[in-house]
Amino acid sequence: MGDPHMKLLPNWKAILVRAHSSWAFILSVLALIAPDAIYLIWGMDTSPRLWWGMGLALLIYGIVGRLADQGIDRDTTRSPAWIGLVVLLGFMVIVLHGGVTDIAREHAGEIVAPAEAPSQSHTSSSDAFLDAAVPFIGRWEGLRLEAYQDIVGVWTVCYGETKGVRPGDSYTRAECDAMLAREVLAYRAGLHRFFTDETVSERLPIPRDLAFVSLAYNVGISGASNSTAVRRLNAGNVSGACEALTWWNRAGGRVIRGLVNRRAEERALCLQGLVA
Repeated sequence: MGDPHMKLLPNWKAILVRAHSSWAFILSVLALIAPDAIYLIWGMDTSPRLWWGMGLALLIYGIVGRLADQGIDRDTTRSPAWIGLVVLLGFMVIVLHGGVTDIAREHAGEIVAPAEAPSQSHTSSSDAFLDAAVPFIGRWEGLRLEAYQDIVGVWTVCYGETKGVRPGDSYTRAECDAMLAREVLAYRAGLHRFFTDETVSERLPIPRDLAFVSLAYNVGISGASNSTAVRRLNAGNVSGACEALTWWNRAGGRVIRGLVNRRAEERALCLQGLVA
């Protein structure tokens, strides 16, 4: 049985509904579970640091509130309704800004530019590669048929194309696929410069080639070419190279679940056809 000295206060319902401290404790718990809930429901990866900060602030507010007179007039800014409004506004700021700013830094260190697309003599192999690459990379990059401004104000369209994009521009999916195909081939040619001849001829079937080009397209040729994954593949350690692809799952110093999922699919592609 419970402690006979612990009893509910006579006005516990009023405290639960109207006390600042109660609302602060409830909202602090919601702040802790919000990042996972938002990701599972909407697929949006928000910043856990901001949610943690909000949860801590609410927890401190609740502790301090327990020491103060919490008589509440619902028509004033001291009411729980106003606290809820402030939390809602904070939520909107986190979702619209905090969850994506770290990802925007991922390409900041890019130095090596993509090479020119392959010549016509490579058309057949390039076509086979693109049949797999465009839908795979395009699915992860996301498609927008009308021009929009990204988080830093750059006009963007299709699968992240920014060259010559102006407000009001729009494209068909076929046009966007063609843009992506040109970019992907350029990244592929740029990355292949860092593979040995033996790697290109013997260790790069289309699925594995796609896995590495997808990484380069996502993190940049500079990052991919200097990676452990490329070094291992050049050394003949194919399984180790595929595993090293999964290490690229962070942006802004934190693990991003979208990147974890992308790297897992790239690893699966990389391992296709590999005899244990």
